[in-house]
Amino acid sequence: MATDQALLIIDYTNDFVADQGALTCGQPGQDLAPTIVQLADQMAQRGDWVLLPTDVHTPHDPYHPESKLFPPHNVRGTWGRELYGPLKDWYAQHQADATVWQFDKTRYSSFAGTDLDLRLRERHVTTLHLVGVCTDICVLHTAVDAYNLGYQLVIHQDAVASFDQAGHEWALRHFQNALGAKVI
Repeated sequence: MATDQALLIIDYTNDFVADQGALTCGQPGQDLAPTIVQLADQMAQRGDWVLLPTDVHTPHDPYHPESKLFPPHNVRGTWGRELYGPLKDWYAQHQADATVWQFDKTRYSSFAGTDLDLRLRERHVTTLHLVGVCTDICVLHTAVDAYNLGYQLVIHQDAVASFDQAGHEWALRHFQNALGAKVI
């Protein structure tokens, strides 16, 4: 039976993590893989929800603000958008589980333009565990929206990373000091 807890594994894709990724965190992101998979296993075994909000884009989209900020990344149907390393294998083994699902997002926040809030409320989820990349971009914007929607937040600091170390450290403090998140 599913619980009131959900793990959000945010944007853990080749483009954000692999050495050849378009916007890679590199080694700090790659080092998260065992911890993320272990958390996914633990939470799935407990009957918690394991969700994989995953960035998706069309290259050079003139209407998307990120097109002006970043090179093309996480393009649908490409290697760059595939889940990274052991998480790809974990998801292949668990994608048919009723408590596991991956969904598209086109903005930094996992809530922006998606039905995530509705689906969480339908399932009586009150606490979100956030992991993935980038700490100071998509994880941060998801956390801010979750806070504004009234969710309790748990940030697993050994399971988030960024290509900007100063931004990563700032975001960890912000989660705790401004959003009341439990940073573990």
